Amino acid sequence: MAGLLLNPGVKRREAWAWAAFDFANSGYTTVVITAIYSAYFVAVIAGDAPWATLLWSGALAVSYALIMLSGPWLGRWVDQGAEQGWPRKKPMLLLTTLLCALATLALGEVGPGQIGLAVILIVISNLAFGMGENLIAAFLPELACGRGLGRLSGWGWGLGYLGGLLTLVVCLAWVDRGQALGQTAAGFVPGTLAITAGLFVLTALPTFIWLRERPVPRPPIVRLQAGLNALGAFPDLRRFLLCIVAYQSGVQAVIALAAIYAQQAMGFDTRQSILLIAVVNLTAALGAVLFGFLQDRIGHKATLAITLMGWLFTICLAWAATEVSLFWGVANLAGLCLGASQSAGRALVGYLSPRAREAEFFGFWGLAVKLSSILGPLLYGVVVWLSGGQHRIAMLALAPFFIVGLWLLVGIDLRCGRRAARRAR
Repeated sequence: MAGLLLNPGVKRREAWAWAAFDFANSGYTTVVITAIYSAYFVAVIAGDAPWATLLWSGALAVSYALIMLSGPWLGRWVDQGAEQGWPRKKPMLLLTTLLCALATLALGEVGPGQIGLAVILIVISNLAFGMGENLIAAFLPELACGRGLGRLSGWGWGLGYLGGLLTLVVCLAWVDRGQALGQTAAGFVPGTLAITAGLFVLTALPTFIWLRERPVPRPPIVRLQAGLNALGAFPDLRRFLLCIVAYQSGVQAVIALAAIYAQQAMGFDTRQSILLIAVVNLTAALGAVLFGFLQDRIGHKATLAITLMGWLFTICLAWAATEVSLFWGVANLAGLCLGASQSAGRALVGYLSPRAREAEFFGFWGLAVKLSSILGPLLYGVVVWLSGGQHRIAMLALAPFFIVGLWLLVGIDLRCGRRAARRAR
């Protein structure tokens, strides 16, 4: 945390407490969305029905759409409280955390065939998670300034990988215990959900103990409209946001459906899927660090272009891989690309954003990622359904997202975009 540009009156302990929330909530996305419950939903809850993957993707799409719609309303309600001297962000963050944890715990009580209840709980838990993400992000401008925004955000991102890995390791021990006792997935998966919910609440405690709320009224709907109008003066940034929607659609599909693909196309069991995602978490963190250094040497645009070509190569290899050993290599390549693309994309938004509106334009980056979280998984689910369960074809169908992303990236003039950002100071 040394060298962070914190605002006056902000203690370093508060910065740690803010970043700790990323550590806490990452277990939910890692276990429920990526590694364990997604595949369990398709194979056990929905009984491997041809439409199961589409239903999973659709449930996620509904939750992300609700997050996008609720964001401005929630922001306005929080800011109205600030105007009246009633801090609301922290109480709402606590409420969404508990709601996500309780809905995750309840998922463990859903049995085979209870599809409707599972879908409702997935939507509720992911909606609560997403609202919590918006709320914790709203603390960032209160804590840091200038380059400190990106640095503190990066600390949170790095701790998030570690938090997801911790939850996976504990869940793996639980799965090993269950398999040693002769249990099936229906016997040990509910326990992994209880572990995830419990660790979320427990590791989020530093946030609620030490993080202070400093109400600063910022009417979000007005700012959203003003921000959209302001993007007209930054054509390269606007094009890059479209680029993000394109390539992140492929990335988000891989995140949401990795375990489903591993089990349905490669025959992995739950333990193998957990190990796979745990290792990918490590390679993703490594990719973020290594490509961060590469950005300093060859530039943001070239680094992201290499990363997107890496994603294309990864998608093609995943489609062709039939041996488990090759698929492990593909998964780790995907991890490197994942960490690199997340890191490079966010850095480029900061590079093309005027200093005075950094936090606002990072908000548009978040909206772009949420939109991509709808488009990519939905396409994958539709292709699986229409092809009669061919996950390999669905994986290959993600390639155009990265091709379009590369095409949009090539048309961006970073020098012009940077000059526009500097003139707007």
